[in-house]
Amino acid sequence: MSNKSYSSKFKYEVIKDYQNENYTLKELCSRYQISKYTLYKWIQKFEKEGIRGLKNSKTWKRYSKELKVRAVKSYVSGEFSQEEIVRKFEISSRSVLRRWIKQYNGHRELKDTGKGRTSSMTKGRKTTWEERIEIVQDALANGKSYQQTAEKYRVSYQQVYQWVRKYEDGGWDALQDKRGRSKREEELTPEEKMKLEMRRIEKENERLRAENAFLKKLEEIERRRK
Repeated sequence: MSNKSYSSKFKYEVIKDYQNENYTLKELCSRYQISKYTLYKWIQKFEKEGIRGLKNSKTWKRYSKELKVRAVKSYVSGEFSQEEIVRKFEISSRSVLRRWIKQYNGHRELKDTGKGRTSSMTKGRKTTWEERIEIVQDALANGKSYQQTAEKYRVSYQQVYQWVRKYEDGGWDALQDKRGRSKREEELTPEEKMKLEMRRIEKENERLRAENAFLKKLEEIERRRK
């Protein structure tokens, strides 16, 4: 349910019903067919940015080198969790932060984010079957955040969207490039299958940890309202 695309007007109506206590939390989620996790994310964005925070972003967010370094060092210090840093520095997602951390740990320079999308990102890039599987797993684990997934893996929004649709219609084999010869899923070695499954479990665990953290905060809000 939370993977649907909702308008900012719809989100605002749900939040107003919640604030006015017209329904219990369970009734509200049932009425609008959303999850508690989804509702909390909307509330969090609304409290921070108002109506603007409820709009679906169509652009790439820019970050300075200084901000990236500060965010990564805050995480490396061990004083803050990834979720806390994402909120503190207003980063679009944890996956973006994790990419910066990976670059930093790999002794690669963190640079200013360029203006808008580059032509290569708009056109996409060539990928292997294994890469497409990983990208789809990540997109599904993050609630089909196509834009964020595209930014993380340096591919186009359209590529991520099409790969997810193909997987949902035909499974992992549907992600093969028919122009060349790729291994079918049943042709993978036990080790390759294990790696795929481990990645799937890792992405699912990341999603569950984030959801549990959000739900605990939502419960705190509920207790304050009583």
